[in-house]
Amino acid sequence: MRYSQFMIPTLKEIPSDAQVISHILMLRAGMIRKLAAGIYIYLPLGLRSIRKMEQIVREEMNRAGAQELLMPMVQPAEIWQQSGRWHKYGPELLRLKDRKGGEFCLGPTHEEVITYLFANEIKSYRQLPINLYQIQDKFRDEIRPRFGLMRGREFLMKDAYSFHTTEEDCHREYKVMYDAYTRIFKRAGLNFRAVEADTGAIGGSRSHEFQVLAQSGEDLILSCDQCSYSANVEMAETAAPPEEARTVKAAKAEMEPLREVETPDQRTIEEVSVFLKAAPADLCKTLIYFDDQGRFYAVCIRGDCDVNEMKLRRALGVTAVYLAEDADIEKLTGAPTGFAGPVGLKIPVVADTTVKAMRNFITGANKKDVHLVGVNLERDVTIERFADIRLAQEGEVCPRCGTGRYKAYRGIEVGQVFYLGRKYSEPMGANVLGPNGEPIVCTMGCYGIGVTRSVAAAIEQNHDDDGIVWPAPLAPFEVHLVPLLMQGEAVVEATEKIYAELTSRGVETLMDDRDERAGVKFKDADLLGLPIRITIGKKALEQGAVEFKLRREAKVELVPLDKLLAKVKDTLRALYDECKP
Repeated sequence: MRYSQFMIPTLKEIPSDAQVISHILMLRAGMIRKLAAGIYIYLPLGLRSIRKMEQIVREEMNRAGAQELLMPMVQPAEIWQQSGRWHKYGPELLRLKDRKGGEFCLGPTHEEVITYLFANEIKSYRQLPINLYQIQDKFRDEIRPRFGLMRGREFLMKDAYSFHTTEEDCHREYKVMYDAYTRIFKRAGLNFRAVEADTGAIGGSRSHEFQVLAQSGEDLILSCDQCSYSANVEMAETAAPPEEARTVKAAKAEMEPLREVETPDQRTIEEVSVFLKAAPADLCKTLIYFDDQGRFYAVCIRGDCDVNEMKLRRALGVTAVYLAEDADIEKLTGAPTGFAGPVGLKIPVVADTTVKAMRNFITGANKKDVHLVGVNLERDVTIERFADIRLAQEGEVCPRCGTGRYKAYRGIEVGQVFYLGRKYSEPMGANVLGPNGEPIVCTMGCYGIGVTRSVAAAIEQNHDDDGIVWPAPLAPFEVHLVPLLMQGEAVVEATEKIYAELTSRGVETLMDDRDERAGVKFKDADLLGLPIRITIGKKALEQGAVEFKLRREAKVELVPLDKLLAKVKDTLRALYDECKP
């Protein structure tokens, strides 16, 4: 492709509304343009990378035995009401009405549509298992769309759904998809981790996220440095709490008498520990939460730890939990925020497992400016239940292998696999007749990949101060030809010949045929970030050579013209081999 004939509206300045590097570089490199908040036009250069990611996904899904279809983006309310999600999904579901007053929504996901299709078309166990997928636009009305394609409202996604007669077969397909995703992201040239994750609004009981590692990632991942266990910090299990030896020693101490201590204006763990000359681990933090049914709980955790609200939600068996407002806290405890404690409370007390080993600890006294010292569980507090509700931390012992320690990474979620069970098939009648003629409620799996988000994540992971540094499989072109002084006959002739040879051999080549200064062309080449840059200049041609440079390396080498094609082919082969599963 000739640069002069290709739409690449590059920008010199950083756009004012762009915050993360992928958003900045995709705008500057002429890959996308904003139409509305969270809604983007994919320009030709950007679309080429998106299509490449899409093709990798399609090839691996087909290889894994899935079948491609295409479902409508506009979905009727009836099927969402049937699944029970019409009112539960939240404001991210964009609802609309047609001219007859019929209610519809723009699809944020397609569990309802695929289950409706299955229930009406698949009748026998002999037709199973089946895995159906699509690559299609989704719309989620994010309250704060930001970061370009990283968190937009409209985006391109691959979503797949499998149906099975048994749980065992669904778990088998889950593993098939897990392996397919591993191949997809490896082929895309991305450094990633598959981590245990929460199922979120999709539902189900088992899930893994595929996280591209990048410093700008929104998610915190904890990964064992000795075994394969990795999890989103919200899901990461905990083993023995920090400072285990000190805690065990404290547990052997004699029980002290319970007493009140004046702590004027000392509300936080830090303030109280300094005031009472105690370690934060000697304090029991008490937080008041309420669930989606309006029920209140006192949640206790050691002072040097933090509550993991996702774990708390699961421990309580509720859909959501929220921190109580100041007025509710004072009503329930009799004291302002900062002085709550579990002693004498009339609401259920839920405690983290770290609290079990505590002895003679400090808590709020449920009185303003007062704390209790010498608190002991067996004498002073009634705990309704203990659970792992602690947020895991880097450096802790891995609960799976018991020898490794957690290492923290930042990640960008680009894909997720779910075991749904019968969450949708049961209410929507996705049944088949079994071998004995009796109906079987099908078990489902769900598997999603953010196609456009994966491309943005690739940039977040692969860039430098000058621009994008594409992994070869996602680069919009493989080679960037940069001829200097296009009015020079020798340079033009050599460039045209090289361009013809490369394109005839199937090498995707962008030729910068603009009449621009060398500095402008080099800056744009670095910004666009294609894997190979070939510079054709008068001096090098006099030696029968051109300059050859990998975008990710500083080294420039002279390559004879008669060896250039072989050099390009060998280099590209090596770059793609790096990404082989």
